[in-house]
Amino acid sequence: MHGRPALVPYLNPSAPVPVAASALPRRAIAMMVTSTLCFGVMAVLIRIASHSLHAFEIAFLRSLFGALAALPLLLRGGWRTLYTDRLMFYVLRCAIGAVSMLAGFWAIAHLPLAQAIALSYSSPLFVTIGAVIFLGEVVRMRRWSAVVAGFIGVLVIVRPGSDAFTAASLVALFSAACSGAVTISIKFLSRTDPVATIVLLTTWLWVPLSLPAALAVWQWPSPGLLPLLVALGVLGTAGQYFWTHALRLADASTLAPFSYLQLVFVAVLAWLMFAETPDRYTVLGAGIVIGASLYIARREARLARQRNQSPPRVLGQPAE
Repeated sequence: MHGRPALVPYLNPSAPVPVAASALPRRAIAMMVTSTLCFGVMAVLIRIASHSLHAFEIAFLRSLFGALAALPLLLRGGWRTLYTDRLMFYVLRCAIGAVSMLAGFWAIAHLPLAQAIALSYSSPLFVTIGAVIFLGEVVRMRRWSAVVAGFIGVLVIVRPGSDAFTAASLVALFSAACSGAVTISIKFLSRTDPVATIVLLTTWLWVPLSLPAALAVWQWPSPGLLPLLVALGVLGTAGQYFWTHALRLADASTLAPFSYLQLVFVAVLAWLMFAETPDRYTVLGAGIVIGASLYIARREARLARQRNQSPPRVLGQPAE
């Protein structure tokens, strides 16, 4: 959930990138679209697997197979790839991320897919609030108005007081809030650690952190389900990797419109495979949430340019 990590790679804004400047946005957009495809298919596989296994066990197995899929990063970079001065910060970040993943997977298993993904897009709203509380950032009236509008969109989707309002909707919002906390933590990690380190440590730490919840509901998956679970891990790690590299090459305001393609992919796949069609409230609310998030991303990028800073990476954590 949509999540995303916001896994942001190491990038010195003042250092030249050895790629033609005109090619950077195209490459970044291609990577972001590839990432959204990976996460969209992953959401569908989570729903299929949830017919046989509990969402907590699926989250653990996604982490386990995802950790194995990340091994090429270690083979390419060597053991030094795992070095960091902020191991305990990673543990805290990954603990929050694991909670977000468990909640997000559970929401995907119990909500219409399009609704679950739409609610995950509220993550940037929580990022803005958290940046004020924990980072001391100054947010003025325009962005606060966008945050309020975004939460109005959330209310349109969940419709408190109606039959459509369920515990799963609250779990999806909780996952988005945790994802926002993870995004804020990356503001620190991205200053010192490269992409491979962030992806490897995050993926590997999720395995022990998600295990206790999985053990509480454990049942051995059937052999026929194993290829699907392996695909979950591979898609999750691949999506995370492409997402990270996209943010290395372009700022969030450029990539945000393409990151929201995940909702389109998921809606089409849910219609084809599960005969699910988003209701008008989900479509309207998602439009409001996405519009508010796009405004926040573009506004923060404009303010960063005025301060002569690197544009912020404020995309929410995808459903990992």
